[in-house]
Formats: sequence, structure tokens, C-alpha cells
Amino acid sequence: MRALPALLAAGGIALAGQGAWIPAKAALAQALLARAFARTLAEGAPARPWPWADTMPVARIAFPSLDEAYLALAGSSGQALAFGPGHVEGTPEAGEPGTAVYAAHRDTQFRSLGRLSPGDPVTVQGRDGRIVRFRVVRSRIVRFDGSGIDPDAPGRRLVLATCWPLDGLAPGPKRLVVEAVAEAAPEPGPAPTTPP
Repeated sequence: MRALPALLAAGGIALAGQGAWIPAKAALAQALLARAFARTLAEGAPARPWPWADTMPVARIAFPSLDEAYLALAGSSGQALAFGPGHVEGTPEAGEPGTAVYAAHRDTQFRSLGRLSPGDPVTVQGRDGRIVRFRVVRSRIVRFDGSGIDPDAPGRRLVLATCWPLDGLAPGPKRLVVEAVAEAAPEPGPAPTTPP
């Protein structure tokens, strides 16, 4: 019985460490992704964030009203989402006709999606440097299999999705979906620069 408190304490420390590791890994990955995205913009060719990466950054998503920006990866597999938002396969790139969809974990990059309101701006810079400005039109809670998102919908749309509730600890069937529409055609990005 004397060992029980020590075992419980060790278990608590292990769980706390695991809980801190996920946000720390996401923050480190964003720094490496930022370097790779800068190389992509400068060189005009996709750059891997680390040598063994099986994905690469494809966009920078910014929430100006929240003073936040994140690098999004190609694909929305569990491995990709561990490092940043993922561009969902089968949806167009932001600014192209249709609905571009990006998903991320609720406890890392998309933890503040619930603070976006109708009218808030969202900007997406693609790997070609083009910048697309969107305005949030609505947020809703849906089942993961009942969102009704149509990647071929008319117009230029953006959907950002994460698990719901935002403070949940266990996986569940609900998702927070933030929908936005493009304000205008994509703008050219800054001219490429030669990396040092």
C-alpha cells in the first residue's frame, strides 16, 4: 500500500508530460514548417520541413483578428495533423473554385477557432505566393459524417474544421466548422527572394 501513492504520482507525471509534449511538438513543427515554406516561396519548388517528412507545407493560414498564423501541410492524415493543419485531400487549394477544407487539432493550431465570428478576416497564402482574403460567414457544429461540405460548390470558399467541444479530452463525433467566402480574386504574393 505504501507504493500506491508513488505509482499514482509517477502516473500523473507521465500523463502531464504527455499532455505537454503535444503542444510543444506542434510549436516546434510550426517553426520548421515556416522555414520550409519560406524556401518554397523563394525557390518555387516544394521544400520538406525535415529530411524524413512525408508531407510539406502548402499554405499559411492567418487569423488577423486573433493575431495568429499557422502553416498547413498537404494531407489530413493523423501524422500530418500532429504537426499542423492539413489541407484535406480532394478539396481545391484556397482561392480556386470550390471549397478548400483545412482541418487541425482543437488543442493545438485550431484551438481558437471558436473565437472567430462572422465578418472576421482569414487570409491564406498558397505555396505559389498568392494571397486570398476570406471573410467568415458562419460557424456551426456538425457530426463528422454530416457536414454537407461540397468541395465543388460554386464560388471560392474556405472551411476550417476541428473537433468539438474545444475543451474536450476524448475524441467525439462532433466538429466545429467555420465557413468563409473569398472577398476577391487571389492577389499575387511577394516577389521571390533568394535565400541567404
